[in-house]
Amino acid sequence: MMKMLLGCSLCLLLLLNCLSELGESRTLSLASCSVNVHMHELRKYYIDIRSDAIESDSAIGVKLLDKSLINNVQDGQTCCFLRLVLRFYVERVFSNYASSHPQHQRCSSALANAFVSIRKDINRCHCHCEEDTQRKIDSLHAEFIKLDINQAAQKAVGELDTVLEWLEVSHTLHAHSTA
Repeated sequence: MMKMLLGCSLCLLLLLNCLSELGESRTLSLASCSVNVHMHELRKYYIDIRSDAIESDSAIGVKLLDKSLINNVQDGQTCCFLRLVLRFYVERVFSNYASSHPQHQRCSSALANAFVSIRKDINRCHCHCEEDTQRKIDSLHAEFIKLDINQAAQKAVGELDTVLEWLEVSHTLHAHSTA
């Protein structure tokens, strides 16, 4: 009887841990406010579509999101840069991303919806954009339009890990559970 109770207690603790991971959010500190981002959810959906996007990428020599571009965002421009990157992904990338797998389409829709939600929160921040930040985003758009629209969307989805890594490493204040 005692072993059964101990086993059930262990299962319950594991279940609670999994549930709290799903509800974990990270608070991103932006110039004029903070925004909660559910990184675990973003990573989960991205992992589900990443291999398909990379395998479908035929423009091997082209790089849309160079890590140096994203890692060299000036102080005070994080809010603006993130807002513009999310806008790019919502309006240009996810609207043109196509996969033959229904599960991948659901995951890309979930990512797009999560980006829309984050964008909505960021729009309340009143971000100020400097010319250098706008130039960085313009260069991203310029590389994007050089490719066929579907090919460009595949490439941008395949490179989304650069954005997620930037969110996780560079601008995380703290994690807290919302479960």
